[in-house]
Amino acid sequence: MSLRLGDIAPNFQVNTTAGQLDFYEYLGDSWGVLFSHPADFTPVCTTELGKTALLQEEFSKRNVKVLAVSVDSIDKHHEWVKDINETQQVTVAFPIIADDNKVVAGLYDMIHPNASETFTVRSLFVIGPDKKVKLIITYPASTGRNFYEVLRVIDSLQLTANYSVATPADWKVGEDVIVVPAISTADAIKKFPKGVKEIKPYLRYTPQPNKD
Repeated sequence: MSLRLGDIAPNFQVNTTAGQLDFYEYLGDSWGVLFSHPADFTPVCTTELGKTALLQEEFSKRNVKVLAVSVDSIDKHHEWVKDINETQQVTVAFPIIADDNKVVAGLYDMIHPNASETFTVRSLFVIGPDKKVKLIITYPASTGRNFYEVLRVIDSLQLTANYSVATPADWKVGEDVIVVPAISTADAIKKFPKGVKEIKPYLRYTPQPNKD
């Protein structure tokens, strides 16, 4: 059965470019991004890992640890990292799982037979400090992911985990957010001292509560 939002993310022990790793121990109290790649030495994957390395500081600022996975061997991973660093002008410092036995791919349902019998699709999971799955995005092998969108979603997930708000379409940090329907307008006015703008009884905006 495939994972769904709110499910506990399965733990695993694997060999990575950073050595042996227990997934839960690696995450600790941090958020996590686990994302898969169809194969090493492929063009789209090379750009994706390069972009992730370029944005490593942005993930760190959000208390997010990243972990990539491919079904190739550890030796191929190490050689591929050299290519990524050279062609993308970055330093890949996060671990890449050698999932040649497809254990992680199986746990996270990363192989879709109608797309490929052997290679993982571009699955991405955001996992909270409670080890629950907060987001699942799956792309076909031919389409590279937008990692700025991944950061934007993490901003939303972290905000909405701590405040009684939701984020509207195309929301970015600093923009107004939506008061969740479970809170009455009267209670919302007390809860959000920056103000509440009511468009409809079910559609009420307030400035982002954790921003000055």
